[in-house]
Amino acid sequence: MPTTPLAPKFDNSYARLPAQFHHRQQAEPVPAPAFIRVNDELATELGIDPDWLKSDEGLAMLCGNAVPDSADPIATAYAGYQFGSWNPQLGDGRALLIGEVISPQGQRFDVQLKGSGRTPYSRGGDGKSPLGPVLREYLISEAMASLNIPSSRSLAAVTTGETVYRDSALPGAILTRVASSHIRVGTMQFFAAKRDNEALGLLCQHVIERHYPDAAKAENPVLAMLEAIIQKQAGLIAQWQLVGFIHGVMNTDNMLLCGETIDYGPCAFMDSYDPATVFSSIDHGGRYAYGNQPGIAHWNLAGLAQAVLPLLDDDEEKAVGLAQAAVNTFPNRFLNAYQTGMARKLGLADYREDDDDLVKDLLELMVREKLDFTQSFLRLSELASPSNDTRDLPIPELPASFKDWLQRWQQRLDQDNQDKSGRTAMMRSANPVFIPRNHRVEAAIQGAVAHNNFGEFNQLLNVLTRPFEYRSEFEDYLHPAENLQGYQTFCGT
Repeated sequence: MPTTPLAPKFDNSYARLPAQFHHRQQAEPVPAPAFIRVNDELATELGIDPDWLKSDEGLAMLCGNAVPDSADPIATAYAGYQFGSWNPQLGDGRALLIGEVISPQGQRFDVQLKGSGRTPYSRGGDGKSPLGPVLREYLISEAMASLNIPSSRSLAAVTTGETVYRDSALPGAILTRVASSHIRVGTMQFFAAKRDNEALGLLCQHVIERHYPDAAKAENPVLAMLEAIIQKQAGLIAQWQLVGFIHGVMNTDNMLLCGETIDYGPCAFMDSYDPATVFSSIDHGGRYAYGNQPGIAHWNLAGLAQAVLPLLDDDEEKAVGLAQAAVNTFPNRFLNAYQTGMARKLGLADYREDDDDLVKDLLELMVREKLDFTQSFLRLSELASPSNDTRDLPIPELPASFKDWLQRWQQRLDQDNQDKSGRTAMMRSANPVFIPRNHRVEAAIQGAVAHNNFGEFNQLLNVLTRPFEYRSEFEDYLHPAENLQGYQTFCGT
């Protein structure tokens, strides 16, 4: 006899923190919710019954019209540096953390509704989300997770039956976002700016217990936490760089202490390689350009270190020294992660000091020839494969200007102690075939917004969730747009 699907059980540790951390409230009711997509695989990983999510009760939770008894919806408080300018009061202006679930593996996850209405942190906004940004975040976050890059995830997307007004009238939607937590660098900065050291200490204790339990055993747990966060961010940003991902709005309120990518607003993937690439319509000076992302992460982490200074040591001078020493490790941590990843992309078992010139010259050639970042590495992975194991990818050959570089690369491969089949497997796991091509993402969004047609959205999601596997039926998804000059992305708020 079939069992009745059960609502998820929430256990809400962040909601148990004092009142200054959050504001309790319900979502604003919506008139006519309807499913766009439910992420069955993620639901199962979380221990949530996909069938319950697809029920009327599930839909009511996903749109905010009702929540299970164990949920405790809150909007969380945080601050942040936005494009380098301090904003002391940000917070969840259009999101509610409805609760935390503990997966069958014992890991805790936040479940948050994004686009669920006004909160005390909305700063005059309506707290709603148009459909387009919800679809973009669903596509890109799931693509990032499939690329094995730490990321918030998309559990579900629903339409609301409302009209949301931005530059024009748009259909409304709500994304259900999942993350290991939504605690940000800006959360620490919020309490530091208020000189509320008691709250800052509680927050650090919460972060250590939740994300960095080994730090609790250290002589200086807050310093150990800071060092662990720096290590996670160094690895994360290196992974961004290795696939050509551009976040677009790396404010300190958009950097999670758990080390996951979050807030897919004006994000995009680079086509032609150029470190100066910017897509965000609001990034007029290129602060968050592709090539600047490691430096911005370093700057953000310095802000985190400054926020926790009072907890590092009672002696301010000593605290500053500890913080500075920790932050100064970021460049080498990032470089080590980047070099390790680049070695894999080039088919090398390890990265040697003299490989710097090989990588530098490759990237300079790609800039000069305006080559597609993803396809260039795909072509190298095919060139390194045994002749009986090539995939015959329909992508361009490298131009004649690469002849000398390819000879140097081949010589370096010959020095490497690896068999060809092992090298092929490594390169194919490091170089995706499919990325969220910008014109494809836009087509999926426009089809849904303008025509209520989610076919392209679902098709693209199918492609992106198996990014390393070439499927000839999706050949068209391999290629960048022939002409996408002046392409811009928008934050969607």
